[in-house]
Amino acid sequence: MRPHIIFRYTGLILLFNAAFLLISALISACYSDSAFLPLLYSATIAALFGIFPLIYVPPTTDITNKEGFIIVVSSWLVACLVGGLPYILWGGEFTLSNAWFESVSGFTTTGSTILTDVEALPLGLLFWRSATHWIGGIGIIIFVLSVLPSLGKASMILSRTEMSPLALENFHYRTKKTLQILVIVYVGLTLAETIGLFICGMNWFDAVTHAFATIATGGFSTKNTSIAHYQSHAIEIVVMVFMLLSGLHFGLLFAAFQRRVSGLWKSSVVRYYFIALACGVALITLSVHGAPFFTWTESLRYSTFQLISLGTSTGFATIDTTLWPPFAQLVLIFFTLQCACAGSTSGGIKVDRIIIFWKGLLRQITKTRHPHAMIIPKIDGVAIDGEVLEASFLYITVYLGTIFISCLILTALGIDILSAFSGSAAAMGNVGPGFGIVGSMSNFSQIPDAGKWVLTLTMLLGRLEIFGLILFVTAGSWK
Repeated sequence: MRPHIIFRYTGLILLFNAAFLLISALISACYSDSAFLPLLYSATIAALFGIFPLIYVPPTTDITNKEGFIIVVSSWLVACLVGGLPYILWGGEFTLSNAWFESVSGFTTTGSTILTDVEALPLGLLFWRSATHWIGGIGIIIFVLSVLPSLGKASMILSRTEMSPLALENFHYRTKKTLQILVIVYVGLTLAETIGLFICGMNWFDAVTHAFATIATGGFSTKNTSIAHYQSHAIEIVVMVFMLLSGLHFGLLFAAFQRRVSGLWKSSVVRYYFIALACGVALITLSVHGAPFFTWTESLRYSTFQLISLGTSTGFATIDTTLWPPFAQLVLIFFTLQCACAGSTSGGIKVDRIIIFWKGLLRQITKTRHPHAMIIPKIDGVAIDGEVLEASFLYITVYLGTIFISCLILTALGIDILSAFSGSAAAMGNVGPGFGIVGSMSNFSQIPDAGKWVLTLTMLLGRLEIFGLILFVTAGSWK
């Protein structure tokens, strides 16, 4: 392993973050708010630490898989550290633990917050907070690789390490083309939603920051009561549409825009994604009708928004779901665990793995009945490899086990079981709100500092799909 190569690539990530910190500082300067100096100092620090490795370490495109894993995970950790600097320098509610929590929550697109008064933040800091979502949504590495000249083998290794293996299956292009497609779709959706929200009544600043949070399926809002602040059906509809789109595989979206949108429905993953959400909306609408909502229109409106929000791991809110019946909460928890499609900005187990799980389960049941039968599970006519089946079962097991351990630690710290479990599930799925004291209209400020560090580790495990962080920690034992 060559540490100087790792420093060089991590330096590129720091420079990328420095650019967004500088943009945030300029916004602060335009509005003459109190975040200008914290943001400027942070941008300067990030730029200095980023540029030195580029000056003293010669460029190379020949990196190993081990170096690729360490570069990717190091980049996320360094970005989160730098992301917390302006919070600490600004002060307010941001202690060291709170700043780290907010930064990790932003970059991993979790959207959980420790802030009791979001609107007290200056505009420059609010922009940076939303920008961390947008940077982390598609992946820091993906952004950098897409704009750099070809890095050959290094580009392939880093992108393969950054992206879920499931996400790569619908791309049939070379690495550089795949990365460019991701960024084109990502930026295109962001621009389209920004314009849509502005037309519906948001000012430009709110439109941009909420578009950042939506397309990244993050959920940071500039308002204390999230999307509920606007009390606008039009804004809710725009946000729901773009949450749904952001939960789809970007490769399929790109193909649909190039050819025919109806082609999306040919994918069994997409069909399950929409049908599952529709069934979830129907169940919750039936559950909440009568109490707390007395009309079917209200029941459908709030059920649809909240289910899509959690089912895509976005985490925006229009109502306090902690007051909903237990049945409705359990349905929401299922979608908090599942979330949307691989190849999107969504977190969670992913729809694809749920389908593979059921295919594998049905195969095992059939094999039990007919031991000598040759059963080959397929998705859209393509056989599912045995290793993919095994990896999906293993991932789901470790995923749920991680939530259990996180919940166990939180309850040991004095957190009630509902808040501990839903908060752990939301952190692992990068969803944002849970129930109880961490509900959709609450925040994570009541969680003890030790619990916040546990949850940030859970967020990182979820964002790096568990094994990336495990491989990073055990890198010393690689041969």
